[in-house]
Amino acid sequence: MALSTASAVAAPPEEARRPGRPRSEQAEQAIIDAALELFAERGVDGVCVEAVASRAGVGKATIYRRWSSKEDLLIAALSSLKSPLPPPQGTSVRDDLAQFFEVMLRDADDPRYVRQFAMLHGEAEGYPRLMARYKETVVEPRRDMIRAVLRRGAENGELRADLDLEIALLTLTGAVMARGKHDASPAGPGFAAKVVDELLAGFAPR
Repeated sequence: MALSTASAVAAPPEEARRPGRPRSEQAEQAIIDAALELFAERGVDGVCVEAVASRAGVGKATIYRRWSSKEDLLIAALSSLKSPLPPPQGTSVRDDLAQFFEVMLRDADDPRYVRQFAMLHGEAEGYPRLMARYKETVVEPRRDMIRAVLRRGAENGELRADLDLEIALLTLTGAVMARGKHDASPAGPGFAAKVVDELLAGFAPR
């Protein structure tokens, strides 16, 4: 049966539709951005669903369809501050770690997120439940990836067999992430690889 004129007008051909992300994806990004802005301006207490919805230009129902609580929304927003780590290639501990830390440095040097990172660490003591969830869902999976690479190196002879994985993890991540606290300028090319090379020299078999 032929389409009516009204139906034909309501259903434009595929090539006539405007390009861009689906509306639901745009709304989700607007919500995340609004939550991060409010967090940077007002801290945890300043992030409420009503304020996020108003700033994002969406209804509260749109938020609750995605996140059941303010805490869930905050975890999602804060997790977006960190770029995904690349999957380890498995051929070189040094190369895998250097890739990880290049990503971590870019995140730490991104001026869009500097205030959010500072607020997150500054408010940790006041919100132990939120921070525990953040560490469990965001921080630990990334640390587990680094542990796995270090463990592989200790098992295959690239690193010392008796390497203390937790100390090695803290040494590597601390060296990379602490740089920005003492130097506001972005890290130069190759900085992450140089850190990894210097520290792996101490982790190598004797």
